[in-house]
Amino acid sequence: MNSQPTSAARLARGAPLGDEHLIEFYRKMLRIRLVEEAIADHYGEGEMRCPVHLSIGQEAAAVGVCETLALTDKVYSTHRCHAHYLAKGGDLNRMFAEICGKAAGCIGGRGGSMHLMDHDKGMMASIPIVSSSIPIAVGSALADKRTRSGKVTVAFFGDAAIEEGVFHESANFAALHKLPVVFVCENNLYSVYTPLRLRQPDRPLTEVARAHGMHALHGNGNDIEETFDLAAKAIQRARDEQGPTFLLLDTYRWREHCGPNFDNNIGYRDESEFKEWEVRCPVRGLRARIGDALTAERERSMTAELNSEIEAARAFARTAPLPDPSDASLHVYA
Repeated sequence: MNSQPTSAARLARGAPLGDEHLIEFYRKMLRIRLVEEAIADHYGEGEMRCPVHLSIGQEAAAVGVCETLALTDKVYSTHRCHAHYLAKGGDLNRMFAEICGKAAGCIGGRGGSMHLMDHDKGMMASIPIVSSSIPIAVGSALADKRTRSGKVTVAFFGDAAIEEGVFHESANFAALHKLPVVFVCENNLYSVYTPLRLRQPDRPLTEVARAHGMHALHGNGNDIEETFDLAAKAIQRARDEQGPTFLLLDTYRWREHCGPNFDNNIGYRDESEFKEWEVRCPVRGLRARIGDALTAERERSMTAELNSEIEAARAFARTAPLPDPSDASLHVYA
């Protein structure tokens, strides 16, 4: 049977979030922000041997959802997976080692940034092909329903994923069989360089899910409290065998689709749009919400501790050995 839900998940059943819980949420979002900023700052040094898709600006969606999950609940992610991996408790040393292509990486240096996983923490897989994690998550939920494990599965994906046929097949199947799965759509408005308005008709994305008979919720993905509350409702529905939920979270990525840089000057979006979303920063928004409950001294100590952890993880990755060439044929079909 499933392990007990996290303290945050128990709070979601009715108790309000206190200052200490909000401060812990802030620490987790700040950790993700600092990790990805470190990746961006050092990417040009050539140690990281793979493309990186950063989720700077989207931290509240990852933390808000994962805080409602038990350790044994499952997460399936996409090419933009760093935040999900860290929010679910993935090992930072192994994450940096994986990005650097080292044997100590979470999958032995074989996959890099887009293939993070930590089964001990319930981070089952990250799959870069758009929508491809969704049917795997649905299959996982089907297995858990049949074995009555009590586990819930979350599939993270972007707004472009619902343009793929496999999303519709998966949504139909999950709704038909009332599977314990939550479809979390992080709507950051773009598929690479193409805005949502040029890709889909002008209608709420939640209506797509409802057309498949799925329960649907919509909220501000940059507001950690709203995200947490909506995710808790969706997760509880799954635990209560009420079937899947489509959770639409509006958010915005700050950096380029793939890479460490800003790209507001290349034509597909402009600086004014970015500035509008920068004001809605999930990290700074929560810091303002917490106010004096988090003292400046405590925040400095928190930031220093996180930076020290990140530098130690980078040092671990730099000194870790590369994979043995003789292992190249392992874990392949042919």
